Amino acid sequence: MSDPTAAEGVRQRNLARLLRLVHLEGPLSRARLTESTGLNRSTIADLVAELVREGLVVERAPDPSRRVGRPSPVVAADARVMAITANPEVDALTIAAVGLDRGIPVRERIELDHLLSPDETARLIAERVEAWRAGELADAHIVGVGLAVPGLVRAADGLVRNAPHLRWTDAPLRDLVADATGLPTVVGNDAALGAIAEHLFGAAAGFDDVVYLNGGASGIGGGLIVHGMPLLGAGGYTGEFGQNRPGIASAADRRADDGVLEDEVSRARLLAAVGLHAADEPSLAAALTAAGAGAAEEVARQRRILSTALANAVNALNPAVVVLGGFLATIAAVDVPGLGALVREQTMSANAEDLSIRVASLAEDRLLIGAAEAAFGDLLRDPGGVARD
Repeated sequence: MSDPTAAEGVRQRNLARLLRLVHLEGPLSRARLTESTGLNRSTIADLVAELVREGLVVERAPDPSRRVGRPSPVVAADARVMAITANPEVDALTIAAVGLDRGIPVRERIELDHLLSPDETARLIAERVEAWRAGELADAHIVGVGLAVPGLVRAADGLVRNAPHLRWTDAPLRDLVADATGLPTVVGNDAALGAIAEHLFGAAAGFDDVVYLNGGASGIGGGLIVHGMPLLGAGGYTGEFGQNRPGIASAADRRADDGVLEDEVSRARLLAAVGLHAADEPSLAAALTAAGAGAAEEVARQRRILSTALANAVNALNPAVVVLGGFLATIAAVDVPGLGALVREQTMSANAEDLSIRVASLAEDRLLIGAAEAAFGDLLRDPGGVARD
């Protein structure tokens, strides 16, 4: 006699496989799903029908350009399934809704003249969710909230142990946001989430060993992908590259006595070089491009110090690709091959012989998409077991 519990477990795993495939790869034909999973056509049709009933995928007419064989309907993640995502920083709170199809239908950057508290962060997110539900997201199925925080986040319970630039210590942000919104909430380090996003969908897609560095208003954080999996560490605190002390070859390049990397390679120093108090990433990039020799020299100084920090990471970790996001992408984009050459001058030749240095291709979306991926985690693991809004 067959075990109905075991059969149901197999079915749930197959539902999860299909949903994850269309989430990661985009719209796929039923024929492609059959090929990718090894399941037969009738099983695929049955599973897709269940995901449609659950409001997780939609089926579209087959591609009219297809001329050969029987047309196969196309299955896509339902864009109405969404996660609310947020990135608190020292100068702004960015809040967005990210769809299971990776669309971002609404986004708001709330500029601030003071440091956010955890309570204010939760309140602002809850206010945006309420307003969007009454407007742009009236038809959305919101599955949860994902937060990308520039600080140490305990993996076990989402407690923000230390976000030094925000001056948060042992902040129960997950619980505050969950209570304020009524939604399941996940909290992670911003750079670790950015690394996951770039690995799945961006500049590091297809690579199993990745170093990602994120430059934001709060400094420099990092994320690591090792053998295709995020490396979190015992407590979830890996990737604090900004707190390392790189060697600085020229004393003239030093700006902070005994400073760490993020004291020297700094968004605040770039803003000062172009005479701005605050700016989003595209505005800062445009200002640096238009600025004069003084700003150019500051960019060059930061690139020299950054190259040493990257060389240390390459020597220690031997990644296939290094991805730079935020203001680090801005200073790298001036001359990516040139930055690569600076890094290789300081590494063991074998460690860097196949190294690729890239700018984050998800740009300003990277942290939001990474936070959404965390919020979608339970749904993608068990499509039938997650309650939706």
